[in-house]
Amino acid sequence: MSVCQSDEPASFCLALFFLFLKKTTETPLAHCFHTRMNYIMKTDGCDPMNKLAVGIMSGTSLDGIDVAIARIEGDFPHIRLETVGFMTISYEPGLLSRIRQVINNQHVTTALVCSLNVELGMAYAQAVKTVCAHHHVALSALDFIASHGQTVWHMPDPEDGQVASTLQLGEGAVIAATCQTTVVSNFRPADMAAGGQGAPLVPYADHVLFSREDRHRAVLNIGGIANLTVLPKGGGLDQVFAFDTGPGVMVMDGWCDHAFDLPYDKDGLLASKGRLLPDLLKYLMEHPFFVLTPPKSTGRERFGEPIISHLIDLCQDMDKHDVLTTLVHWTALSIVQACRDFVMNRVPLDELLIGGGGAFHPLLVSLITDHLPEVKVMTLEQTGFDSAAKEALAFIILGHATLSGHPANVPGATGAKSAVVLGQIHPKPFTSD
Repeated sequence: MSVCQSDEPASFCLALFFLFLKKTTETPLAHCFHTRMNYIMKTDGCDPMNKLAVGIMSGTSLDGIDVAIARIEGDFPHIRLETVGFMTISYEPGLLSRIRQVINNQHVTTALVCSLNVELGMAYAQAVKTVCAHHHVALSALDFIASHGQTVWHMPDPEDGQVASTLQLGEGAVIAATCQTTVVSNFRPADMAAGGQGAPLVPYADHVLFSREDRHRAVLNIGGIANLTVLPKGGGLDQVFAFDTGPGVMVMDGWCDHAFDLPYDKDGLLASKGRLLPDLLKYLMEHPFFVLTPPKSTGRERFGEPIISHLIDLCQDMDKHDVLTTLVHWTALSIVQACRDFVMNRVPLDELLIGGGGAFHPLLVSLITDHLPEVKVMTLEQTGFDSAAKEALAFIILGHATLSGHPANVPGATGAKSAVVLGQIHPKPFTSD
């Protein structure tokens, strides 16, 4: 939509109408419409766009709240992003405990879920305040915040008569009210309503940030779950495909918590002390998720508490370092197998870029590199990009698309029947003065 091109009179009149409504009535209804229209007018081709935004991501690894601040300008696919700052804010222990209680379905009540939704919104808002203050950015300078929320359940392939659904907590209205700016949140349900799996959603951002004309690339994010975005050289968004490959660091972290009373294996030091258990690896590689054909997505319902509890029972007589080392091999081999089974026969990869927490695990990265000798494997850091900030930055791009009215799911990644605009918009709180 443009208010600068004479061949779009309807758009021009609509824009003028909402401006008139804003200036003359100052009603909350006019304010809601004006939030969207004003963003589109300011970001379209007639005005160089330079928006300051915050992206919030808290993933399945539960390692904290990632908050990125960035300037974003341009229109798809010519979007430019400049990072202003990034921090990870740890969850307060009590809040983390309640999140785990809901995720692991332990004595969960509707009252707990209801309260946690708002409590997470408050935590996200405070994290934004903290990171903005640290980087000397005034909240009043923000054009919008894009918040993924905390996934507590994801079931794209339900059983027992349930329907495909996903649930991310972290009330966007609370963030908007606290930070006094527009918030886009709850991105995944729109894709599921269009017949998709609601994941992965980062391929749109991966295409913006990492596509190249001269090489076939794939971007691998190793968070709690590992997901892969394939970017054929010179290809448009319609040629991009993506899927979850299986476990990332989730099961390794669960084992570290049980066996070493540590949240994760920092720098892979614990795994470096163990040896591979071939029989255990063979057993783990028989997991049925690995043979499912993309598009596919997964989460804690498959690779969370149930499988960790099973491993604790299964491996009680095995060396704890050996089990951890084998779990690292499992994640690496499942990623490599996914590349060979579902990618390399379609796109001969030139480069594989690794991001997420797993990019900082030397053994994991070296195993993937060794098993894919024909592909140049690099971490995002080696390309000059901060892999820790990638997911939060991706949601800035997705939020920008939502406010611009652009579809941002990738049907080739999620399996949706159509491309749709994602997310729910909470306009900057209305004030009459």
